[in-house]
Amino acid sequence: MKFTLLIAILLIFTPDAFSSVQPTDSTTTVMNKAAAIILIEEGRTMFAEGKMKDALIKFRLSSVKDPNNWKAPYWISQCHYGLNNYGYALKYAQIATKQGGEKIDDEIHFILGTCYHRLGELDSALTSYNEAFVTLSKRRSSELLISHLIEQVNYAKNALAANTADYKRRRIEGRVNSGYDDYNLVMADGGKSLYFTSRRSNTTGGGMNPDDQRFFEDTYKSTYDAEMGEWDDVTNEIGKINSDGFDALNYISPDGLYAVMTLNTTALDIKAKKSTNGSDICELKMSNKGIWNTPKIINNKSINTSYFEGSATLTADGNTMYFVTDRKGDKSSTDIYMVEKVGKGWGEAKPLPMTVNTTGRETTPFISPDGRYLFFSSDGHEGMGGLDIYVVENQGAEWGTPINLGAGINTVNNDSHFVYLKEMKKAFVAGYEIVGNKSSLDIYEFDMKNFIIPTK
Repeated sequence: MKFTLLIAILLIFTPDAFSSVQPTDSTTTVMNKAAAIILIEEGRTMFAEGKMKDALIKFRLSSVKDPNNWKAPYWISQCHYGLNNYGYALKYAQIATKQGGEKIDDEIHFILGTCYHRLGELDSALTSYNEAFVTLSKRRSSELLISHLIEQVNYAKNALAANTADYKRRRIEGRVNSGYDDYNLVMADGGKSLYFTSRRSNTTGGGMNPDDQRFFEDTYKSTYDAEMGEWDDVTNEIGKINSDGFDALNYISPDGLYAVMTLNTTALDIKAKKSTNGSDICELKMSNKGIWNTPKIINNKSINTSYFEGSATLTADGNTMYFVTDRKGDKSSTDIYMVEKVGKGWGEAKPLPMTVNTTGRETTPFISPDGRYLFFSSDGHEGMGGLDIYVVENQGAEWGTPINLGAGINTVNNDSHFVYLKEMKKAFVAGYEIVGNKSSLDIYEFDMKNFIIPTK
């Protein structure tokens, strides 16, 4: 027993006790390496749940424990991409590539490609996508849509080279845009005021969505200051529109007395006063006191289901509505549906044909007041990258072919919530403002006085 204890003491205090069996690690202890692996696995679980911020913390801690392991910067890159910090995503993907060498996961080429693509470095994106196409299995390459991404890059290069449109995108002046995501503009009062959606810190209830760890949506209103030439007086205290959950005003009638919005309270910890089964489309009216009344969920099972429904847009007469749903998510991501008024209620909602919808995402539709032209965003049609904006003509008996609005309007990032106001000779869009290594969703405007809706 004493002999055994003596050996144990010698093993603890003799530096070279295991030198002939296990070499010492002068950089990272075995315990730190083990801890780093555990942190990676914990982070990956959070990443799969969409909790990017929590996952990022785990991966950063792992990087501290084992600074030579390529897996930490690899996953840090993934998190930053999910948070739209494309510059940081590229930075850490490059670090992972350098540290991993031949051992690194082959999907690093896909990650590099998407980062270059979002940053507009199209030649580098094409190189990385082609490497991913060669190194990944056919099945994985198909799952990641590598061929489609290569087509997007080539389309973007050609579109940018051929672009002659004189549309200058500029952030709208004033206090509408913030460091948070701002989008979904709805013009009101003949252009004197506007509503928009934002996920900023003063959201009603102050809550965060547990899934993506960002503040819940609220609808905000801003008034135009003609003297200063900017949008001012931003507030989310606008009647009974906003709840503690997701709230997004989508449409206001020409007379300003009727509106349609999207409401989702399913992520709240407690039952809300305005509870929804999913993300539901609601109607609301302006009171005699000039205040929006409580939204009422449309009681129509072909419109609202337990799935996502939202982003409704109506013709000027209020008789036709288009909206987005993911009820057929097993076959396509999100589709655009149309429904018409029947008496005082709504009829049966039906999807637009697959010449308009695709197996990808079709979202944020905007119908012209006369119902002839539908503008929408999609990543399923030929485009520059992410969501591009298209227009399609309602020809009565059938729909025309969707047309990409081109490099004058679209970018290599997600472009959505397009609104064309012919009477104002302006258009508005939500797009990404990339500043340094970070980006956020902002609202931009275009001077459209020379715009002609393309039909071919």
